[in-house]
Amino acid sequence: MTAHSKFTVAYTVHKLTDYSPAALGKAAIECVSACSSEASAVRNEADLKAFRDRWLARKHGILTQINDLWLKGAPKESKREAGIRVNELKVRIQELVDGAHVSAVQPEIAVDRVDLSLPGIHRPIGAEHPVLRASREMCAVFQRMGYSVAEGPVVETDYYNFEALNFPPNHPARDTQDTLFIAGQESKPQREKLLLRTHTSPVQIRTMERLRPPIRIVIPGVVHRNDPPDASHSPMFHQIEGLAVDTNITFGDLKGTLDYAMKDFFGSSVKTSFRPSFFPFTEPSAELYISCFICGGTGKRGSDPCRPCKQTGWIEILGCGMVDPNVFEFVKDNGYDPKKVSGFAWGMGADRVALLKYGVDDLQLFFHGDVRFLAQWA
Repeated sequence: MTAHSKFTVAYTVHKLTDYSPAALGKAAIECVSACSSEASAVRNEADLKAFRDRWLARKHGILTQINDLWLKGAPKESKREAGIRVNELKVRIQELVDGAHVSAVQPEIAVDRVDLSLPGIHRPIGAEHPVLRASREMCAVFQRMGYSVAEGPVVETDYYNFEALNFPPNHPARDTQDTLFIAGQESKPQREKLLLRTHTSPVQIRTMERLRPPIRIVIPGVVHRNDPPDASHSPMFHQIEGLAVDTNITFGDLKGTLDYAMKDFFGSSVKTSFRPSFFPFTEPSAELYISCFICGGTGKRGSDPCRPCKQTGWIEILGCGMVDPNVFEFVKDNGYDPKKVSGFAWGMGADRVALLKYGVDDLQLFFHGDVRFLAQWA
């Protein structure tokens, strides 16, 4: 039986001869009952279309017939009562048609047919990116030593990125060949020009402006430099820096802190070596090397040379040093008198740490978004 044939003889609109309230009410009840019965018989989209057309079609729909036969044919004295009844009937019929539409589009699920013994739907769960994982693990090392995590804006001013960190005006890092400046700032003073920060060191100045000493912070974040991408460089990468300021802090405190952190992160067997270097914001400055945890400091992996340490047995990890007194001068009014406080700072590339820790030989693999590669850390 087709959907249309279900409704062809179910209900017919008859012309009224009695327009008393009782007669109108009885006729309306019969109409609603018929519509409700036909609505319950709708099972699919074809049934629904036939049902909707039968009752709501503009030319020959039942509601149109009711309007013509009941309302237009009513005597003058009964038109008001007939109009009220017909309008109420239209609302109720529309509700029944809408209800049948919901039932047809979203049929109820037969609960007794659901096999609860079947395995559930597997939802793949993402994993932390290896660079962010390495950064978080390193931050956790310092948090266990009492450091707090600090963050700051990626778009910085020349003042916070260079001037307040003791970079001289003619330093090469301030050139557009090294730093990505925001366009359209030619009319601004140099210290107010905006750029993408080249290190997370501006957070050190911002934190010292906000908090009085003593402070101990570790600073992870994204930085940008005008470097072409290759196996060991990227115009966007990640850094982790640290700053400790208090009274009577010495280079010995710096060495002891970093030696403990490297052993905690890379393993207790690694050794540390500090070699003189130069950075504008620290004096004295040093580069920290650790003994190669891959070859055990031998420079060889079996009969093959150890590539991560370049056969030297040592791997450069970070730069560090005692905070230059000139840096404290910029925040002197907030309790950082260089004659009363001292501190040390250090910074490392989180991407480089991840390369070493996870044995990856190409930095670009971290940024290609290849799920097959990233799934190794899931």
